[in-house]
Amino acid sequence: MPHAEVTAQSTVDEPLRAQLLACWTDVSNAGGAVGFVPPVTAEDVAPVLDAVVDRVRAGREVLALLRVDGELAGFAVLSLSMSPLRRHWATVLRVQVHPDRQGQGLGRALMTGVHDVARARGLEFLHLTVRGGTGIEAFYQGLGYREFGRMPGAIRVAPGDDRDELHLTCRL
Repeated sequence: MPHAEVTAQSTVDEPLRAQLLACWTDVSNAGGAVGFVPPVTAEDVAPVLDAVVDRVRAGREVLALLRVDGELAGFAVLSLSMSPLRRHWATVLRVQVHPDRQGQGLGRALMTGVHDVARARGLEFLHLTVRGGTGIEAFYQGLGYREFGRMPGAIRVAPGDDRDELHLTCRL
């Protein structure tokens, strides 16, 4: 496996924004279940990314950047709870590895890094959702996540193609 590093990022400059936008667009067009149904353009993804960047700037979310040999290879978002009663929890969003880098164990490296970032922030539990019908829940189960519920038909990927949204959690 190439040298991979995951770091927490709390600011996003224009060059990083461009890299994140290209990655998210490419992952979406490769069929990744990261909030869009292909085909998408950078213009489709940009407003959603900009909302993430705004929440990162506000301290409500943290980017976990996956770099391989110094180059951005993927990322995930930790969405922090604003409730004083749930500050030990976060939701993991938009987990993605660039299609050119998939199949190299980097998804596991990214999520291991996400767990490290979360622990460093004092988090004890993580929550995430996956799109049913992809089989990706097995990947997360291998990382210690367990399904605790599902919303039948919550995700409409196309007319007549509704998927369950599976909810998973992990104690760090």
